[in-house]
Amino acid sequence: MENTISALITTIGDFLKIEQQDVDWETKLPGKWSKKEIIGHLIDSAQINLQRFVRCTYEENFKLIYAQDEWVAAAHYQDADIKEILDLWILLNRQIIRVLSNYPADKLKATCDTGKGAVSLHAVEWLAADYVVHMQHHLKQIVNL
Repeated sequence: MENTISALITTIGDFLKIEQQDVDWETKLPGKWSKKEIIGHLIDSAQINLQRFVRCTYEENFKLIYAQDEWVAAAHYQDADIKEILDLWILLNRQIIRVLSNYPADKLKATCDTGKGAVSLHAVEWLAADYVVHMQHHLKQIVNL
């Protein structure tokens, strides 16, 4: 878990070093999210994964999924101020880091179901590592880190 936490901290820190005023946060290509909406999607991902991490400390094999396109649309990230969006993303990730940094070692193999149809059980340690990879993928869509 230490490597995952370290990668999460580094990924966030590297992203926050970019010149945010040079990023075109608003433009949407047909059928695609704007860069602002990509950060919004990462907020949604942070929220759902934070719930998974917390719930896995006391409950196993529960189902917790989300419909990413619907969540981005419902949250109206495109209409929000980018500073507010980035602040929320940072705060959620600080909480994830806090939770993972203090995670009970005996619960790292606890699982939850992330499958939209069939059951797809994943352990906390896998979910945490996947969360970082997913974040890195989307941040690279915004700027090549």
